Amino acid sequence: MFDDASTTFLYDLLSTPSPTGFEGPGQRKWGMYASQYSDSIENDAYGTTWATLDAKKQKSGKALTVMLEAHADEIGYMIKHVTKEGFLRLDRIGGSDSATARGRRLTILGDKGPVLGVIGNTAIHIRDRSNGEKAPEVHDLYVDVGASSSKDVAKLGLRVGHPAVYVDSAEPFGTDGIVGRALDNRIGGFIIAQVLAKLNATKKKPTSHILAMNAVQEEIGGLGAKMATYRLQPDVAVCLDVTHATDTPNIDHAKHGEVKLGGGPTLTHGTCNHPHVVERLIEIAEKEEIPLQHESSSRFSGTDTDQIYHQRSGVPSALVSLPLRYMHSVVEVANLKDIEHTINLLAAFALSVTAKDAFGFNYTSD
Repeated sequence: MFDDASTTFLYDLLSTPSPTGFEGPGQRKWGMYASQYSDSIENDAYGTTWATLDAKKQKSGKALTVMLEAHADEIGYMIKHVTKEGFLRLDRIGGSDSATARGRRLTILGDKGPVLGVIGNTAIHIRDRSNGEKAPEVHDLYVDVGASSSKDVAKLGLRVGHPAVYVDSAEPFGTDGIVGRALDNRIGGFIIAQVLAKLNATKKKPTSHILAMNAVQEEIGGLGAKMATYRLQPDVAVCLDVTHATDTPNIDHAKHGEVKLGGGPTLTHGTCNHPHVVERLIEIAEKEEIPLQHESSSRFSGTDTDQIYHQRSGVPSALVSLPLRYMHSVVEVANLKDIEHTINLLAAFALSVTAKDAFGFNYTSD
């Protein structure tokens, strides 16, 4: 489905720790890869990185700028306190699920390099379960790094403020799947880089500037996308994130909608999603025979799109999402065919935009 170089990049990117606020290692790898397929690579003060593929020369009309955006950061933990006995207490980075944390291994990114830690799990034999058990809160968790004092912890190069991620990486799963942590949303970074590669290889060159942006700090509010969009002022944007595949047991479709893994990317309607951009994506999906699922957004999307569309005088935007099972866990599952369909959809959208396109509304003339 993907060539060897693309596959190697995918798994390397997914395995590189990039928790919110500490995205540098992943961004460097993303930028180096994307630079092969773009005319320029830039980044801002906080690390949001973008690659630009320039439009082909035109006889008339100003080339528009099409922004394809994903976010680079993943959830994780941070050292909150070091006990005198040498155990670490944690705080969350983003939406880490403390209910699934006990008994898991962490990679802690310390001053002297990565340190292996274990989130303690008292054996079932000696836990007090007389009144039932509740999921632990994050302050209930502790990390064992093999130290016997706070001085031992310091010798390992660890202190309050160092980030950590689960050690689990990505690997093939089933027939067409991939499983691991951080698919949310470094899989999106992979996709927009592959869009650049596809556009770079095609005989038909885009008549718009294509800006692929891998943004930081989405997991805490879309702050990287907000800063960079204000700076870059694109004419139209498609934000790429993951969404909940709701095709597993015990999920109420009346509450959470129906999205199937392997059913193609989803397109969101409402709020931050501009009707004209949404309409163009639907037309492209039909023309290219790309399967498309649909989602609703009645108040906000919960993605970077919420921070992109209202910058300056407004950026016509739409949200395309990759179905994902078990989000914010170490066993996130995606489908490779969905990934391929998403690449094809975004590439076709980028090629469709010309200088004649105006995605806004005009209520002042006939």
